[in-house]
Amino acid sequence: MTLKTMLAATALGLAVAGGAAQAKEWKSVRIAVEGVYPPFNYMDKGELTGFDVDVAKTLCTHMKVECTFVVQDWDGMIPGLLAGKYDAIASSMSITDERKKKVDFSDKYYNTPAHFMAATTSKVGDTSPKGLAGKTIGAQGSTTQASFLDKNYKDSTVKTYQSVDDASADLASGRVDLVFSDKVLLNEWMKKSSDGKCCELVGPDMSDPKDFGYGKGVAVRKDAPELLAMFNTAIKASLADGSYKADNDKYFPFSVY
Repeated sequence: MTLKTMLAATALGLAVAGGAAQAKEWKSVRIAVEGVYPPFNYMDKGELTGFDVDVAKTLCTHMKVECTFVVQDWDGMIPGLLAGKYDAIASSMSITDERKKKVDFSDKYYNTPAHFMAATTSKVGDTSPKGLAGKTIGAQGSTTQASFLDKNYKDSTVKTYQSVDDASADLASGRVDLVFSDKVLLNEWMKKSSDGKCCELVGPDMSDPKDFGYGKGVAVRKDAPELLAMFNTAIKASLADGSYKADNDKYFPFSVY
């Protein structure tokens, strides 16, 4: 064997070995969830539950992996994933072009519109930027809804909160004029909160992908293509075999897919 041939063979061997090293076989997956976003994710008697959690468990069953859940505050979600604190995020995170610069997303596993909520006594009709000029609008920080308000509602005061429940409580107390969040989440708060009768949904649904993303997906690091493929395969399988529908129907009387 000539020196040139030996070098070529060595290079090929290293390339193959490198490729094999990168192809991780996933047997366990750590999944981050916020835990303060009912009915999608929340704590019940010290345990994480909600639609996100149940869907994640269903996907893990299809993937044949052992999954554990990590409670993580929203602002630290993507930084924690990139730092290796967990392997995936399944916490109602919208698939947006901006986030895709940092992480990869699975196919969507649900998609619901954004909406405004106001006090029933406010008589809010026009929810356009002009119609809400001078109003104070609450939203959870670091969300697509907060970004949309910052970009489009320049003549309103945008007040951000740790959670949507905190914003809704301030609306009930008269400290903000409206709250902007996921429609299903706001409906849930109005039904179950002791303050819920204070308020009503106003204006139209908002779901333009350029503002609100392409649905909610599972986020993974860009160096985990095998895990991403596993999640996508599991989402398709859960839709096909009815297990996704079972999770959906546990929380909603309509499809959120």
